[in-house]
Amino acid sequence: MRYALQWLRSLIFEINLYLSMLVLGIVFLPWTLFSARGAFLACKSYCRWIRWSAAWMVGLRSEVRGTPPTGEVMVAAKHQSFFDILMIFDAVPAAKFIMKKEILYTPIIGQYAYRIGCVPVSRGKRGAAIKKMVADVAAGLTNPGQLVIYPQGTRVAPGADVPYKVGTAVLYTDLDQDVVPVATNAGVFWPRRGIYRKPGLAVVDFLPAIPKGLERRAFMQQLEQTIETRSDALMAEARQGRPDAKD
Repeated sequence: MRYALQWLRSLIFEINLYLSMLVLGIVFLPWTLFSARGAFLACKSYCRWIRWSAAWMVGLRSEVRGTPPTGEVMVAAKHQSFFDILMIFDAVPAAKFIMKKEILYTPIIGQYAYRIGCVPVSRGKRGAAIKKMVADVAAGLTNPGQLVIYPQGTRVAPGADVPYKVGTAVLYTDLDQDVVPVATNAGVFWPRRGIYRKPGLAVVDFLPAIPKGLERRAFMQQLEQTIETRSDALMAEARQGRPDAKD
């Protein structure tokens, strides 16, 4: 009975997720067509609404820890679900994500992602894809903000072992910027697929910056160890708080 009730609440929340996206997307569209500021305000409003509604609809609270960056840095984040995207975007002043090119063709999300300066990346041969990504990021540097990249390249289920991709190291070297690692446990409560949401406390944690100038291999080792160690700790914390919060 308890599971069935939570599933029903999750279904209602899922409807809210897409309905509110549609409503806000339409309401802010005229402003967005003429100003990126309108797109940012729409996306910020959506993130805050979903975080707030998740808390009372399905019992999923959210918390941002650490110090979100405000300057021109690269943010390298663990990615487990759509929820950690919303939390990161809500936490920093002007996030612009490196994302799959296909997302540009998604209704509403694609149009707003383009307006806030996200960088679409085509999948293909690794060398060509990385070269194109570096060129696109360089072209977008005129738009100030925090460049968010997912070092594993995709959403990763809690506990899954997915290697970190070299593109993050290439950007780290070429941009010559500090990198802020971000850990999360959001996937414990909000899975990659499916409707069911578990109650609890989802966290994204902004960790101390890795300074620019490290050798690529050393940078990648430090980045992976930092993110994975802290994410594992957050997931253990989540499961202690919710004995039913399993993968």
